[in-house]
Amino acid sequence: MRREEMSGTDHQNSETAATLGTLATPALLLDVHRLDRNLVRLSSRMAERGVVLRPHMKTAKSIDVTRRAYPSVSGPITVSTLAEAEYFARHGFRDMTYAVGLAPHTAERVMRLRKAGVDLKVLLDSPEQARMLGAAGRAAGVTPTAFIEIDCDGHRGGLTADDPKLIAVAVALGEAGVELAGVLTHAGESYSLFTPEALFAAAENERAVAVAAAEALRAAGHQCPIVSVGSTPTAHFAEDLTGVTEMRAGVYMFFDLVMHGVGVCTTDDIAISVLATVIGTKPEKGWILVDAGWMALSRDRGTAAQRVDHGYGLVCDVAGNLYPDLIVSQASQEHGILAIRPGSAHALPNLPIGAKIRILPNHACATASQHELYNVVSAGGDAIHARWPRMRGW
Repeated sequence: MRREEMSGTDHQNSETAATLGTLATPALLLDVHRLDRNLVRLSSRMAERGVVLRPHMKTAKSIDVTRRAYPSVSGPITVSTLAEAEYFARHGFRDMTYAVGLAPHTAERVMRLRKAGVDLKVLLDSPEQARMLGAAGRAAGVTPTAFIEIDCDGHRGGLTADDPKLIAVAVALGEAGVELAGVLTHAGESYSLFTPEALFAAAENERAVAVAAAEALRAAGHQCPIVSVGSTPTAHFAEDLTGVTEMRAGVYMFFDLVMHGVGVCTTDDIAISVLATVIGTKPEKGWILVDAGWMALSRDRGTAAQRVDHGYGLVCDVAGNLYPDLIVSQASQEHGILAIRPGSAHALPNLPIGAKIRILPNHACATASQHELYNVVSAGGDAIHARWPRMRGW
C-alpha cells in the first residue's frame, strides 16, 4: 500500500514516521491489513447472497475507516448517534439509518439533516413516536422516513411480528405523513451464543421474524420495501437470507475477544489493540504493571460471561504475538495488572520496565471509544503509517 493512500482524511500529523517503539502510551493501534480483510470477508458474503450490506459505523466512528469500505460512494451506512450522522454527512454520505429509538429532540435534529438532503431513516415502535416524527417533519417542511423496530429475540426494544401494535404503528405513520421504510431487527442475543448450531438458528430466527413482520404489514396494505437485519454473529452465520434486503453489522470491521468467544473470528482477525508500556513489576504477586488501565481499555468485561474469561484483555508482544495465558487481570484508572490466567502452568514472561506490549480488547466499540485516534500499522510491522482521527459525542 502506498504511503499517500494511508494518510488521514481529516488530519495530517508530522509524526507519521513514528514507530511503536517511540509512540507515547497508552495508544490505540489499528492493523489496516486485518481491517481490509475483515471488510472483504463480509462484503463478499453479502454480495454472494444478493443482500445489501449497510455497515454500522458505531465502532469505527472514522471517515478514514469508512473509506476503506466505501472508497468512492456515499453509503449506505448505519449510525448510532446523530453526531455520527452529522459527521458522515459532512463527508458526503447521504444514505443513512439511525438505528436507535426516537425521542423528540432527536426527531428535530433528524429533520434538519433531511432538509439538507440526507436520506436519514429513523427507528420507532409506537404510534406516539410516529405522531411526534410527523409533527417534526411538518415543522421542518420535509417528509420523514421510518423503520418499525421488530423484536426477534427479546434482547431490547421493538414489536413482535404478531403484535397488533405493528399494524397500528404503520397506520399512525401514514396518518402522520411519515413514509414507512420497512422493518428493522437486531439479533442481540446472538452475542451470548458460542456454537455454530446456535448461531445458525439465531440467524434463521432473525430472518424469519423480520420477514414475517414485513409480510404482515404488506397483507394489511402497507408497503414494506426494506427488510433490515443484522448483528456481527448472524451476519457471518446466516445462510438463507430469503426475504431480507439488507444486513447491518459493525464490530466485524475490527472484531474483538467477545466475537472470538462467540466463534465468529480468531485472535488473528482482531484488528485493533492498545499499546502499553511496562511501568513496574510485583514478582511476589505474579504481576506486571502497565500504563493502560480502564481509561484506555474500557470497563467492558464481556468475556466474563463466556466459556473463557480474558479479564480486561489478552496480552501480546509488540509485534502482536500472544503471550501464553497472559491477561490483564485487573484494571484501575491508569494502571493495568498483567498476570497469568488462574490454573495455567505457563510462567510470567520477563518484561523489563519500559518494554512495550499490545492488549487485544474485549469489546472493540468500548475500547476504541476511549481514544481520539487510530495509529495505523500493518502486518505486525513497527512503523506507524498514519493517524486516523475518531469522532466522538452524541
